[in-house]
Amino acid sequence: MTKDDTDPAALDPRSRVSDRVADRILARIASGEWAVGQRLPGERQLAEDMGVSRVSVRAALQTLKTQGLLDAVQGGGTRVVANAACMDASLAQLVRANHETLADLAEIRGQIEVWAARRAAENATPAHLAELAEVMAATESDIAAGKHKTENDIRFHLAVAKASGSTVYMHVMGVFRGILQQMLDYHRYEMFPTPEDDQTILGHHRAIVAGITARDADAAARAMEAHLGWVVARYRTVQSRRNASS
Repeated sequence: MTKDDTDPAALDPRSRVSDRVADRILARIASGEWAVGQRLPGERQLAEDMGVSRVSVRAALQTLKTQGLLDAVQGGGTRVVANAACMDASLAQLVRANHETLADLAEIRGQIEVWAARRAAENATPAHLAELAEVMAATESDIAAGKHKTENDIRFHLAVAKASGSTVYMHVMGVFRGILQQMLDYHRYEMFPTPEDDQTILGHHRAIVAGITARDADAAARAMEAHLGWVVARYRTVQSRRNASS
């Protein structure tokens, strides 16, 4: 056992070595060093890097798994994870049971994704801009072929999230990803199924990317606000029609 593990302070339950290790791992995740989906180094390497025993590392990893920040990788190892399974189960159930709740989620997205677009215009790296350009090219190609609508929409919004440079926001989007899949499936195949809708959404996305690429935070934010405002307006129209016919 290492010196760190035998430190008298470690005998205090409030200051256990495994808790301190968990805090250090969490700090590295929060810094962006280990991103959502990335595999962590093995227990032995983590123990050597932090000067603690593998027992302490194992306990720290288990704590973070319980909190929903890490997950076991098939075949061994651990990765950073944030997905719909980590969410309040009642929210996930609510969305599955009633698509009308997606209107509220769209309004919430309208707040946080406008912020993300602004941040992306300020922080995007050349690699982020290249990813956005690649997603747009794939979207145009797939719309022309009539396929992969939802997948490209998810890729687009996650690419904006990456470009924001905010690890916290990336985790928020990771948490929402499972719900986002349901939401965008509903959008692209029920609410916005027509070729005209495809072109409208494509135009919205182009405007957002143009603002980000030009480093124009106000333009990027306005474009995202217009896009999600259009989505919310359609939700409210559909709801009004349903209420009128009931």
